[in-house]
Amino acid sequence: MKILDFFTNVPIPSSKVPAEKVDKTYKRLRIQTFLAATFGYALYYVCRLSMGVMKQPLIDAGLLNATQLGIIGACLYWAYAIGKLINGFLADSANIKRFMAFGLIVSVAMNFIMGILGVSATQGNMANSTLFICFAVCWAVNGWAQSMGAPPAIISLSRWFPLRIRGTFYGFFSSSHNIGEGLSFVFVSAMVAALGWKWGFFGAALAGILGVLIIIFFLHHSTESKGLPSIETLAGEAQPKEIPASEKRAETRRLQAAVVRNPGVWILALASAFMYMSRYAINEWGIIFLQEARGYSLTEAGAIVGINPIFGVLGTVFSGWLSDAIFKGDRKYPAFVAGILEAIALVLFLFGGPQKWVAILSMVLFGVAIGVLISFLGGLMAIDLVPRQATGAALGIVGMASYAAAGLQNVVTGLLLDGQPLIEMNGKMVHNFTYVSIFWIGAAVISFLLPILNWKRKAQETV
Repeated sequence: MKILDFFTNVPIPSSKVPAEKVDKTYKRLRIQTFLAATFGYALYYVCRLSMGVMKQPLIDAGLLNATQLGIIGACLYWAYAIGKLINGFLADSANIKRFMAFGLIVSVAMNFIMGILGVSATQGNMANSTLFICFAVCWAVNGWAQSMGAPPAIISLSRWFPLRIRGTFYGFFSSSHNIGEGLSFVFVSAMVAALGWKWGFFGAALAGILGVLIIIFFLHHSTESKGLPSIETLAGEAQPKEIPASEKRAETRRLQAAVVRNPGVWILALASAFMYMSRYAINEWGIIFLQEARGYSLTEAGAIVGINPIFGVLGTVFSGWLSDAIFKGDRKYPAFVAGILEAIALVLFLFGGPQKWVAILSMVLFGVAIGVLISFLGGLMAIDLVPRQATGAALGIVGMASYAAAGLQNVVTGLLLDGQPLIEMNGKMVHNFTYVSIFWIGAAVISFLLPILNWKRKAQETV
């Protein structure tokens, strides 16, 4: 019970911020919360994507094959999918600072342990089959821990920002995905190239420790937890119905149950699922594709794939502002255009030929498109359909579908690669990516067609 209390209790100060200091204090704490959520979650990502950089070195070392790596990756995403659903619901009633920090602490620990296991394996102290099992278990635990990151981060934005600018700042926040991916592909790739693949895990763990400190010191639970009025009062919005403290949990559960019955949320969850297939196809397998199909070194491949999250920042930053300022909160048209752009970028990347400029252009376009889609399909369009008090539930449903699909993609990709005979390219026997490419592009096309079913659905539905 004490452990439960630690994660649910939110100390509310007895003294309130003086009226003349409310505005200044609110703006200062709001920007702190925004930055902590953004950079804290970016460093979550470094602890999640470290394995993607190390696939080729692990295969070259003879420690694991593509199918085993696909299964290990799927263990993270499937655990993440279940955890995203459960933790999304739990986060609505949790102390979000403690909740988010704890998840990253566990993720740091798993990366560090896997680095230690890697050292043992390369010294001949561990059989390859044992390494595979240990990696799969640790990566599954990491997946659960990772699911404790996004719900509290996004809930914090919902509790600190008015509806009129929520899309704008949600777009800014969504750049955390791109920042984290960029750090993974560039920083972790450089460490692996210079010091060996085990250092990919150790480097990710160090980045995660920094993230924990940022969350602990700068993420704030809600305006009320800092002695300020409610966000509705501060923003001049309609006040929610007053509910006695003893009934708040029951009311939250009622709203969450209504979210589960909302077909619009499930349509967006399915669309996000197919988008995450194509997104994590590049994140997890893009580097090894460039190494094998194009003959690039690990450093070159990491740098090219690393372009995608850098330009993804443009997509995420401008997506929310564009939909708020120009489309008045309507996300469907920019999401549709971004989906088409993502499919075009994948075709260029996979079938555009060996020229380096084509690969770079494809990652620029892919990054911008995925940046918009992460922001819209990955969360904002779903939370537009539900009340503030049930934000975590909507995110949980979308996240569950998204990462279950990402895990499925990992297994299917690994099986397709190992199921086809190796082909000779540049004097070296490599995997055949033909069927894998069709699979990835097909997922991207489905992802931008599905949301059309929601185009007539009313935004901000009451439940």
